[in-house]
Formats: sequence, C-alpha cells, structure tokens
Amino acid sequence: MKTIKSFTVDHDYIEPGIYISRIDGDITTYDMRTRKPNMGDYMDNLTMHSLEHMFATYIRNSKIGENVIYFGPMGCRTGFYLLVRNADNDEVLSEVKDTLRNIISHKGEMFGATRKECGNYRELSLTAAKASAMRYLAVLENSSVDFKYKVEL
Repeated sequence: MKTIKSFTVDHDYIEPGIYISRIDGDITTYDMRTRKPNMGDYMDNLTMHSLEHMFATYIRNSKIGENVIYFGPMGCRTGFYLLVRNADNDEVLSEVKDTLRNIISHKGEMFGATRKECGNYRELSLTAAKASAMRYLAVLENSSVDFKYKVEL
C-alpha cells in the first residue's frame, strides 16, 4: 500500500508554524501546526473543538472564504488542516493571522454553539479558543514563514 503524504514528513523536525502539506491541482493543503508533535503538549478536545468553530467561521467569511474547501483538526491534536483553492501563500498567511486576531477580539457568543448547530454543543469554550488563537498567532508573528517543512540539520 502507498504511504499517505502526511506520513512521509519526519515529525521529529516539525515545529509550530504553517506549512504546505501538499498541492493537488488547484487545491493547497496547509498544515497549521499549533504544537510540536510527540512532545506531550496536545490540544484537549475542548480547545480543538472550540478553535475549529471560531476559525472555520471567520476564515469562511474572509477575503479567501469562497476558496476555502475545508478547515479541521488533525487527529493527533497538534494542529489543523486548511485546504484552499487557487491559494496565494502570502494572502493565506495574512488571512490566517487576521482570523486569529478576530477570534482573540471576538465579542459575543461562540459560533455554532447550539444543539441545532453542533453535535457536541456543550463542549465549547470561547476562552479556550481565544487562548489557543493567541498562542498560535504569537508563533506566526515571531517566526519567518516559508511554508516548507524543516529537515534534519
């Protein structure tokens, strides 16, 4: 059986940041790594679920919203995948940062936090989403981004 693309990256060298995981035709998959893999610092379900609700809503309402195909968490709980059609990396990075800022400054209710809108609506926290957004935004603002995975030095 062929190994899937995400299993070909040596996770020992992935640091928090944003990377291009793959490009399929006009769709770019971004690896939004919020935590270093295999270090024991994983998102709990509350944080992952909450950030997903907020980020997905804001990014789909951003300048690139019509080209967002998917946003969702990685099963390993160290980040998220963002799939964008006709992506311009600089524009995507800018919109990701703006989305994180919007989450941090969000006033009002959590998006999709009712029984009708969500299959686990009781497990959501705007405080958790904001804290995770602040943490990830600090990573993106304090490092240079070239969208490439780092390899062994």
